[in-house]
Amino acid sequence: MYEKFAALLEENNKTAYQVSKDTGITQNVFSYWKTGRSTPKTDKLKILADYFGVPIEYFLEEEKEDT
Repeated sequence: MYEKFAALLEENNKTAYQVSKDTGITQNVFSYWKTGRSTPKTDKLKILADYFGVPIEYFLEEEKEDT
């Protein structure tokens, strides 16, 4: 999932810091996703999907492939 988030950051010329400030999702949460310490909850994915203008399935598809 983090790879897709990172791709959206790059495509939209944003930093995790900017997204954190704009969405209220802490940078620690992004860091935990990146390192695998935690997995994203649906509510956070919905916020990011709305923020970047993508369907929530954009993030969920990768999760399905991993199982």
